[in-house]
Amino acid sequence: MQKTNFSRITNQLNNLFFGFLSDTWRTKSISLISVLTGYFLFANFITKFISEGKNELIMVPIIIVFIEIIIRIKPAASSKFYYLWTVVDKLRIGAIYAVILEAFKLGS
Repeated sequence: MQKTNFSRITNQLNNLFFGFLSDTWRTKSISLISVLTGYFLFANFITKFISEGKNELIMVPIIIVFIEIIIRIKPAASSKFYYLWTVVDKLRIGAIYAVILEAFKLGS
């Protein structure tokens, strides 16, 4: 197949949407465990602060700054810290999912 602009775009979209399927089992399992661990830890963290009822004004900005630092500082894919950053980013995704799910539970 020739390397046309259309083929490059379709390959990039395929990697974007279905890149998870082409990864190794090691990468898939570590990503899934990281997301679930982030969800578990942060769901318990949120529940503790909801039941306790204090320090929210201090902890919320700290959590937001920490999440923004994770998003903004992304090492190059060739860096030796990239794999660790990927795990921390998946933990962040699980934590955000826990916050959103908790908000839906409180709203209903």
